[in-house]
Formats: sequence, structure tokens, C-alpha cells
Amino acid sequence: MYTDTLVSDLGRALKSRLGHWQMPADARIELLTTSENATFVSQDREGEREIIIRVHRPDYHQRREIESELAWIEELRASGSIHTPAPLQTGDGSPVVSLSAGGREFFAVGFEKIQGREPDVGQDLPHWFEQLGALTATLHRHSREWQRPEWFVRKCWNLDTMLAPDGYWGDWRRIPGLTEADEAAIAAALEPIRQQITDYGQDSSRYGLVHADLRLSNLLVEGDQLAVIDFDDSGFCWYAYDFAAAISFHELDPIIPQLRTAWIRGYRSQAEFTAEDEAMLDTFVMIRRIMLTAWLASHAESLAARELMDGYAAGTARLAREYMQVQP
Repeated sequence: MYTDTLVSDLGRALKSRLGHWQMPADARIELLTTSENATFVSQDREGEREIIIRVHRPDYHQRREIESELAWIEELRASGSIHTPAPLQTGDGSPVVSLSAGGREFFAVGFEKIQGREPDVGQDLPHWFEQLGALTATLHRHSREWQRPEWFVRKCWNLDTMLAPDGYWGDWRRIPGLTEADEAAIAAALEPIRQQITDYGQDSSRYGLVHADLRLSNLLVEGDQLAVIDFDDSGFCWYAYDFAAAISFHELDPIIPQLRTAWIRGYRSQAEFTAEDEAMLDTFVMIRRIMLTAWLASHAESLAARELMDGYAAGTARLAREYMQVQP
């Protein structure tokens, strides 16, 4: 979707609307990345102010869904629960700006830019995962206690919206390079997944509002502080799924058992995480991996897909075979 032409059109459209976020008309604006959305960075000529602008992919979130995401972020910031960038209000009082590019309507949202870097996959990562586990428990506690506005609406993540061919992220069977043997291996995992989820249930102690995308690229470390960005996929899902999202694209790395232990230890320092929750982590990791396989298939034009596509289907099949080996 994000062709050079469209990115250029979006940049021009944003340039004409920088005043909505109190940025000068001569501020620089550059593409930062494309994934589900297109993210731009804008800086004034003196380098004194820099903001992030997220342009939403059409037909994924409605305006009210975006406003609901930002409402949760504002509540989290007000509570002091986590460190996350502030959404920017516009001159007309709405945080969501509408713009036109390529003959389509897009919604854009501005955020303050905060300092930090993505955690590296290495010996320090278990330390950060213990912090992430504690932070995730804090998010979940806030989710359970927060009285959401009546107009609040976010997507519900369940097995239909996650794994069905017409799910939110598409059909995993369409990923390039998928062999018949690997397709069969992944398909074989679907029935035990459904059985595990059915047995686990969906009551309010296990299912609620979650971030749903706490992967490394959505974390920033600065000194001893861990910050969270990008609540774009936040919605209603199983709380334990947040661990699976955290190890996205690294599920087969030998460091994962250490990260899992650290994350659980951190979570339990702030909230209960039962043996039943822990036993479900492999299932949620398998669900997430299949979802990411579908996402890569349906977002083949994105930079992330181009970087990760090669061999990804085979890796998903390998994880599915390992998952099946430990099923009762």
C-alpha cells in the first residue's frame, strides 16, 4: 500500500496540516517507518521541537477506535502507571486529524517524541523483560480498574479475529514460500489451540483490555527507564497474550526461556499470574506466530514484511511442530 507516491502524497498533506500540532509551516517532515501505519517525524528548523505523526492505514480503525486508544493512554499517563508519549491535542480540540492522499481519507495523530532506543537481543534483555513483566502487570491492573467511557470501543481479539482466514490480519496460508508440508504442520496446531483456549476460558480475570503489541520495537530504554509506545493494536484479549506479543519475531531464539522466566518473575512482583496462566503461554506464542505469518502475507509491501518474509513460513511450521510435541 505504501508506495513511494503515496508516502510522498501523505508527506505533503501532513506538511499543510502541521499547524494542527502547533508546528511551524517550515518544519521538516520525514518518513520514519511503514508497518500497519505510516509514521513520520517532524522537527522545527531550530531543532527545539520534534514530534511523531502516525498516519493510520484506512479501513482498520474507525475514528472512535483511535480516540479510545488515546483516551486509555491519557488515563495511564495521569495515573503515573507507565512512561509513554503524550498524544498531542490539536487547535480544534480533537487529537485526530483527517487528511486526503491518493484519493483516500486518512486519520493522523501526533505524539510527543521521547528519548530511548529499542532493547537489544542480548545478555541485558532478561533484565528488561523482568521490568516489562512488571510493567505489563501494572497495565493489566489499570485495565481492570479503569471505568471506561461509554463511547469507548476497541477491537476484540479472539480466535476468529486472530486466526480465521478473514481475521483482522488476513490469512496465514497466503504467505509466500509456504510448502504443503509446512501448511499441514501449522494447520495441525489449530485444533489443540482451540481446545486449550476453550478449556482456559475468557472470564474477566483472564481477558480484558491489553496493549497487544509489546514487542521490542515498541519499547524504548533510556538509562534505567523502560517506556512503551504504540497502542495501535490495543484491544480486548487474554492478558497472558501480552507475553506472546513481547517475543514477536524471536520465538525460536534460544534466549526465549530466559525471557519467559524473567517476564513471569516481573509480572508476579506486581500481580497474580497463576500456574494456569503460565501453562497457556506456549499456546499464545503459537497464536501470535500464526497471526504474524498472516500479517506478513497481507502487508507484503511494508518494510517489515520485506525484511522478515524470507524463511518465516518455515519458522512458523517449525514452531508448530514443537508445539504439537508438548500437547497432551
